[in-house]
Amino acid sequence: MFKNSVFRMDVNTVDWCKKAGVRAVKTMAQSAIGAIGAAVTLGAVDWRIVGSTAALAGVLSVLTSVAGIPEVEGTVSE
Repeated sequence: MFKNSVFRMDVNTVDWCKKAGVRAVKTMAQSAIGAIGAAVTLGAVDWRIVGSTAALAGVLSVLTSVAGIPEVEGTVSE
């Protein structure tokens, strides 16, 4: 269940944080694009909603990554 999780001793925490951060930024960008695309025109975009949607997506991405992300190998680098 917790393969390549940040809580495992054999996972490099710094590497995990970098990879989880990249995933979070990508998720935030995708959700912002979706929120912007939901508006009829660019003038109708509520930027506060776009920002809060992207921020929430980033938080959820990091929380999901706690269970493990496949980009991180389960070995500690010396």
